[in-house]
Amino acid sequence: MRLCAAPIQAPFRITRPVIRVGPAAVQLASRMPAESDIHNMSPDTRMKLLKLALLPFSAALVATVGCTGSMVASNGGTQSLNTGPAFVVGTDAPAPLPSVVGVKIQLESIVLTNGSTKSNNLLVNPVTVDFARFNGLQGLVDMNDVQTGTYTAVTIGLGTSNEIDYLNTSAAPPTISTITPTLTTSTVNITLNNPLTISAKGGVPVGLRMDLDLGQSIETSGGGITGTINPTFDVKTVARTDNGAHIDEFIGSVTTAPSSATATSFVITGPHGEAFTINISSSTEWDGGASQSQLISDGSNAIVMVAGQFDPADQTLDADEISILSDTGFYAGGLVTYVTPATGAATDMQFYVRHVLPSGLSAVPLGGIANVSITGNEKYGIYWMHNAFTNLLFNDAAMTAGQEISVGGPDPTASPFTVKRIHLRNWGYNGTIVAGSRNAAQGTFQMNVKGFAGQVIPSPITVYLGTGADFRYGFGAFSDLADSASIRVVGILLKYNGQTVLVARHIDGLTLTDTAVAAWQ
Repeated sequence: MRLCAAPIQAPFRITRPVIRVGPAAVQLASRMPAESDIHNMSPDTRMKLLKLALLPFSAALVATVGCTGSMVASNGGTQSLNTGPAFVVGTDAPAPLPSVVGVKIQLESIVLTNGSTKSNNLLVNPVTVDFARFNGLQGLVDMNDVQTGTYTAVTIGLGTSNEIDYLNTSAAPPTISTITPTLTTSTVNITLNNPLTISAKGGVPVGLRMDLDLGQSIETSGGGITGTINPTFDVKTVARTDNGAHIDEFIGSVTTAPSSATATSFVITGPHGEAFTINISSSTEWDGGASQSQLISDGSNAIVMVAGQFDPADQTLDADEISILSDTGFYAGGLVTYVTPATGAATDMQFYVRHVLPSGLSAVPLGGIANVSITGNEKYGIYWMHNAFTNLLFNDAAMTAGQEISVGGPDPTASPFTVKRIHLRNWGYNGTIVAGSRNAAQGTFQMNVKGFAGQVIPSPITVYLGTGADFRYGFGAFSDLADSASIRVVGILLKYNGQTVLVARHIDGLTLTDTAVAAWQ
């Protein structure tokens, strides 16, 4: 689609909260929750507006159609000059077995329908999405121009390149095993509770939030995986400013760096090969000691992680948070499965690889285990935290199994390999509340961790809430946290004073259809 010039709109400013961890006061620069789709949310929880764009489909299309429309063929073979932007956001419900670490599903098509009327594909190209990696977070699946109109249903077409990865903890260190599953159907039809109306180009982008319920989808028997997937999606319509439309993590290689210290945008190539414009402003936060001047210096060697929300004018992404994951063109991320030695400064670390750029590196197998030699010379950072306490909370002596991390450096040529940067990231940890452990005055409770992370994290762990934390999916207040209740905590896992603690960003119940959000304080 063709994008025309539009003025950059200044986002809202977000106030940074204070979180107390143990006896020390730690200022955690964690983003306040994204603006929810519940209209009566507190203004303090409203997110900054963000902007996302796609580059033109082709020079011929731009020359032929111009700025007021695009000629897009629909699935039914008809054509229309009236198209508008639509996006797809992916997330997931927890997996049914603790050993499941990856569920990769190939999405061939996502088509909006209303009776016999069909849109073109919301996917520019087929994509394979590891839904297990979201676990409480949201990521951009794709964005495309589709025919204008009101749609009441969606049809999801699935491919054959699917995979289930699970952790084998009988070995030390743990290993990854793989199953090629059988799908019970390759086409999923879903009626939308709220119709989705696509406005003509220049209108406000709208989209779909697509949740693959892993607990309902992966069939089990006798405590084991049968190898059959009954794809069960929960799909809802979302507006640009809804909580379900916020992009928590979007990773890409920089293709065009900011032109100067006062430039307001740069361009990255996303995981599916598409170009996206990222807008920056004085309100954009930079993690891990990164800065706009550093990004200019790194240029096309940089790989960044961006959080943001769609803009109503020009369909670009206005960044509220940017982290430079690598300045040498290589990046990989996933969950730490093994650290040696168990105490003191780490010398070796292994992690399950959820994503890697560039792909095809034998030393960093996607869906496998990567081995990293820790020298102590790495640059450490925490996503959503950038202050004097960062290096005290995360360094070579504060690494532990169960942390979600990313590494960056030169392309590895052998295993183990060394890296220049290690970032600690948010992830969702599932489990149950330890009876009698709740302390509302201090904002703490203990949790027995289950799921994939529970295979490598010693339980119980202490969970700390701060003023930036919120309650979602059936929880509305601290008083809702009952003894032995099932829970998911999205946050950062820290090794603090020899203890494993979890600093919460979101406290989630398991009523995933309840989209209300309530701030902790």
